[in-house]
Amino acid sequence: MRRLRRLYRTGVPIVQCGVSAGLAWFLAHDVIGHVAPFFAPIAAVISLGVSLGQRMRRALELVVGVSIGIGVGDVLISVIGSGPWQIALVVALAMSTAVLLDSGVLIVMQAASSSVLVATLLPPATAGGLTRMIDAVVGGLVGFVVAALLPANPLAVAHRNGRVVLGALTDALRGIASAVAHRDVSMAADVLADARKSQKSVEEFRAALEAGAEIARFAPIRWRRRGDLDRYEVAATPVDRALRNTRVLARRALAALRAGEPVPRPLPGMLEELAGAVVLLRDELASGVDPLQAREAARSVAKKSTVEMLGEGDFSMQVVVLQVRSIAVDLMQASGLSRNEAIAALPPLHPGEEDEAEA
Repeated sequence: MRRLRRLYRTGVPIVQCGVSAGLAWFLAHDVIGHVAPFFAPIAAVISLGVSLGQRMRRALELVVGVSIGIGVGDVLISVIGSGPWQIALVVALAMSTAVLLDSGVLIVMQAASSSVLVATLLPPATAGGLTRMIDAVVGGLVGFVVAALLPANPLAVAHRNGRVVLGALTDALRGIASAVAHRDVSMAADVLADARKSQKSVEEFRAALEAGAEIARFAPIRWRRRGDLDRYEVAATPVDRALRNTRVLARRALAALRAGEPVPRPLPGMLEELAGAVVLLRDELASGVDPLQAREAARSVAKKSTVEMLGEGDFSMQVVVLQVRSIAVDLMQASGLSRNEAIAALPPLHPGEEDEAEA
């Protein structure tokens, strides 16, 4: 079943590559009239491979890089022949041309590898002038167009990566809630160690959203997904902050438990409520609705984080309580509230003063 699910998730890219390769060959061979335009399907498939899960601009960068490398290689090898010094010259010139046109690493490296392919595998006698450069351009553009007309679902990757990030946040909050409730130092240390590993998942989540936004912008049949992606975009930065604040919370909770500080009585329950708000946020984002339930759950926790709680703990536990306030604000912002609106839900720490410095 796992393999079937993996095949299902990659079904769209497989169809894209198949269609692109065949169409690129047809255009270069039957329409343009090139005898053996093998660079056309190669460029089509490679451009789709780069655009899958990444920004579509990178696919265009690859097309440019392939075209430069093949063009420079074709022209020079047909004149100077093939050999060690010719290969060195071709690669250097192809990379130099790419750098002059664009400083992107992908363009430069693809130009180098394509020029090597031309210089080593294709003898000068078979060099076709600029025909193979044209084939590469045709194939790359076909791949880009197919990606736009038969795109992957931009929400699928957003859902998948969003569940990972929000799941890590939920686990951390629940883990610390259990650790402080049972005064378990070892459990708190394990939760902190796991929370520190979560940043990579946040970066992957952001990359998925960037790719999804470009798909939704270029692909007409995915335009209706823009609203759902916008909700994820709104949530991404506050959720990142919530994870960072949760790591601070876990670190201070561990310090408090090691020092034997008293635990404010409402704290474990509030952490569980925050974890529940994260679950609601995950489910509402996946359902494509405004996360109003998650907002109210986070607001409820914020209202409970009063100055009286600070008096129940020593320094480290006081920091934990302040982090609870910050995480509640982060989650309210993830639901769509502005920073000022979220902060307004916090009870003031000083009578008569607005708590503008929180979160």
